[in-house]
Amino acid sequence: MAAEGLITLASGLGPKDTMDRLEAAIRAKGMTVFARIDHAAAAAQVSLTLAPTELLLFGNAKAGTRLMQSAQTIGIDLPLKALVWQDASGKTWLSYNDPLWLAKRHGLRTPPAAEAMAAALKNLATTVTG
Repeated sequence: MAAEGLITLASGLGPKDTMDRLEAAIRAKGMTVFARIDHAAAAAQVSLTLAPTELLLFGNAKAGTRLMQSAQTIGIDLPLKALVWQDASGKTWLSYNDPLWLAKRHGLRTPPAAEAMAAALKNLATTVTG
């Protein structure tokens, strides 16, 4: 079952390679990577198991600020996030929130900044998983 506003793409690579490629592609585009969180490693620290699951927080202050100037509440959803995870069958996935859906969630009518974010993320995700 797909979550509303969530875009998920299958990756032909493993979780680590997918996340490494995503992080490198984001940095190459001049965006800031704020954090890379390894949920599986955190689970292991408390003696629990979790399939590979990593979260990347990233963004571009120029684009994000434009959205927050229109609706400050969108700051709860920024910076952007991407999740690389492996399912029970060993398949790797890349999921991220659709910026157009985020804009709608906060009452914005498809601002150009959200359109640019959506296009950039689609291009990155397709390249990384491709």
